[in-house]
Amino acid sequence: MGLLSLLRKLKSSPDKELRILLLGLDNAGKTTLLKSLASEDVSHITPTQGFNIKSVQSAGFKLNVWDIGGQRRIRPYWRNYFENTDILIYVIDSTDKKRFEETGEELKELLEEEKLAGVPVLVFANKQDLVSASEAHEVSQNLGLSTLRDRQWQIQPCSALKGEGVKDGLDWMVKTCNSKSTKKK
Repeated sequence: MGLLSLLRKLKSSPDKELRILLLGLDNAGKTTLLKSLASEDVSHITPTQGFNIKSVQSAGFKLNVWDIGGQRRIRPYWRNYFENTDILIYVIDSTDKKRFEETGEELKELLEEEKLAGVPVLVFANKQDLVSASEAHEVSQNLGLSTLRDRQWQIQPCSALKGEGVKDGLDWMVKTCNSKSTKKK
């Protein structure tokens, strides 16, 4: 099931537009995940030097996904994209245990940003298709996700390259967005 079919589930929110911010350290798999979400070819991915945007329209619904590069020199510019974010997707390379502390610090700083206060967070524990990948619960523990009390969050094991687990994360996102729009009424 692709992104368009999942968006059709959001028919209860006609003319709704969602702004999704896709962040994580370099080489975590953000662009691969974005292409997977858009049902595009993931065989040739190059590092994002700035940002990628994908917009999809379906049944009066527009989903804008902003994929911002994760290199250390680009991260200070992330804050330029926080305004009006509906969902934060944070991607982690589950095989890169040496960078768990760094990625945890970056996520912690993001969650302390005023413009992202209360924004739901979907953490994709990516590269689960590799034998050296840490399990999602281990990644969650390293990030201290269980201590989050000011927002909805979900950790989702996935392989962006193979598309595994991506739909489950999107299902959570759809459910979360639908419940947010219901509460606003």
